[in-house]
Amino acid sequence: MINFFSKYKIIFYLFNFVLIFLYLYPGSLLGYIIYDDIRLQPQITKDFFISTNHFYAFFVLSLTGSFTYKNSNRLNLIFIYLVFLSAILEILHVAIPERSFEMSDLFGNLIGVLSIIIINFIIKKYEIFKN
Repeated sequence: MINFFSKYKIIFYLFNFVLIFLYLYPGSLLGYIIYDDIRLQPQITKDFFISTNHFYAFFVLSLTGSFTYKNSNRLNLIFIYLVFLSAILEILHVAIPERSFEMSDLFGNLIGVLSIIIINFIIKKYEIFKN
């Protein structure tokens, strides 16, 4: 499965495009499709201290990026890109109509990316001791 992602980098780029489009769309495109109301946001699970929807979105994007660039020297650059992307997209909500900046969303984004970074670090550390 990991080889599938590294061969087809278009999947990572497509996930990026879709996420950026959904983030920058004024209002909730998914809410419009599901509830026929642009102001309602579909909720996958209940929010705790962070926005779980944002956590899931950036967790999946980071996981896909991790699989795509697993054997590349660009993996660290991808992680830096994802951290900045998660912050910039949430900050842009200040200027987008029907959207608002929320710290819980920002923390959900960042924790989604950082969890994959930590998991990746632990896996690499384990592989070093394995040899």
